[in-house]
Amino acid sequence: MSSKDSTAIHELLSLLETRYAMRVLWALRDGHPQTFRLLQDSVGGITPNTLNTRIKALREAGLLDHGSDGYLITQVGADLLKRLSDLHAFANKWFAASGARKPAAR
Repeated sequence: MSSKDSTAIHELLSLLETRYAMRVLWALRDGHPQTFRLLQDSVGGITPNTLNTRIKALREAGLLDHGSDGYLITQVGADLLKRLSDLHAFANKWFAASGARKPAAR
């Protein structure tokens, strides 16, 4: 893997591992816009300040946008979620095959 590839992956994973970032994207995966309040309810447990911070970061990354009806996933964000759904399917298969292992220590 080249240094450029490594940097790109690192930057993406750094963004996605921030608290609630994936939950915000996942809440918008159906393609329907959500108002700030509805998005906050969809994510659950997120403070308005944290949601504003995540929205700002995801918008700067080009994964999220704001239209007249609320926040929505961009085409780039939809592409990411499609690729993550492949990871989700793999994780389910792996978990079932591994036999409900104890979560790894962090």
